[in-house]
Amino acid sequence: MKRAVTLLKRRAVSAIPVLLIVLIFTFLLLENASGDAVDAYLVSIGGGDAGLRDVLREQYGLNGSVLARFWLYASSVLRLDLGWSLAFDRPVLGLILERLPNTLLLMGSATAFAFILGTGLGIVAGARPGGLTDRVLSTLSLALYATPGFWLGLVLAIVFAVQLKWLPTSGIETIASGKQGFARALDIARHLVLPVASLGLIYLALFLRVMRTAMAAVWPLDFVLFAQSKGLSKRRIVLRHVARNAALPLVTVLGLQAATMLGGSVVIESVFAIPGFGRLAQEAVSGRDTPLLMGIILTSAVFVILVNLAVDIVYAVLDPRIGSGERQA
Repeated sequence: MKRAVTLLKRRAVSAIPVLLIVLIFTFLLLENASGDAVDAYLVSIGGGDAGLRDVLREQYGLNGSVLARFWLYASSVLRLDLGWSLAFDRPVLGLILERLPNTLLLMGSATAFAFILGTGLGIVAGARPGGLTDRVLSTLSLALYATPGFWLGLVLAIVFAVQLKWLPTSGIETIASGKQGFARALDIARHLVLPVASLGLIYLALFLRVMRTAMAAVWPLDFVLFAQSKGLSKRRIVLRHVARNAALPLVTVLGLQAATMLGGSVVIESVFAIPGFGRLAQEAVSGRDTPLLMGIILTSAVFVILVNLAVDIVYAVLDPRIGSGERQA
C-alpha cells in the first residue's frame, strides 16, 4: 500500500505540467481557429453591423491581446471557474457537471460490460491456443473490432428499437415519466442497453484479443510446465496460473482505452440522443463556443489523468516491481 501511495504522489506531481501543456496548446489552437461565438451568434440572427460585433466582442472580452486573455482564463481555472458559455448563456462548470454524470454512467457500464465479457471470452480462447474455439472467437473479435461504432449503433437501434420495439430508441430516460427509485433506475437501464452494447462491443473484442494473446505467451513459461508436471487440473492451471499472470496487460489496456472510449461516446451519444458530455462537445463546436470547448477539453484531460492514476495504483498493487523501481529511481 505504501508503494501505491508513493507512486500516486509522483504521478500527481507529473500531472501538473501535463495539464498546463493541455491548457496552453488548447488555448492557442482555438485562438488560431477561424470564427468565434460572436460570429456564430450573428449568423444565427441573420447578420449584424460592425458596431454590434464590436460591442459583443468587448462584452465577452475578445478584444484583448492573446496573452491577456490567456492569463485571465488561466487565473480563472485556478479558481475552478471555467468561464461562461456563450451558446448556453450559463457557467461552463455547471453545464459540465450536469452532462458529465450521463457520460460516466454510459462509459462505466460499457467498460464493465466489455472488460468482464471480453476477459471471460479471452480466457476461453486462450485456454487452448490454436484450437477451434480460439480461431472462431479470434475471427469474430477481429470482425467486431473492425466494425464502426456508429454503424453498429444504428443497426442495433433499427433491429431492437424500430422493428422489434423491445427497447427505446433514444434518450437517457423517459421524459416526464414521473418515475422514482427502482422504477426510474430500471427505465434508465432500458435506455442504456443499446448505447452500452454499441460502445462496449468494440472494446470487448479488444480485451478478448489482448487476453488471448497474453495467455498464449504465458503457456510456454516454466512455472506453467511445472504446474502441469504436478498433475494439476487443466481448469486450475488456466484460471490460477495462466489467466492470472496474463491479466496484467489488460489493466494497462483499460487505462489506455479511457480516452478512446471518451471520444467514442461523442458518436454514440449523438446516435442515441443522450444528453451527455460528448454531445455537449459537439454542440460547443457547432456553436463555436470557445470557453465551453476549452472547459470540455480540460475536463477530459483531468479525467484521463485520473483514470491512468487509478491504473498505476492497481498495477503497483498487482506487480511489486512497479513500486520498487520507482523508489530505486
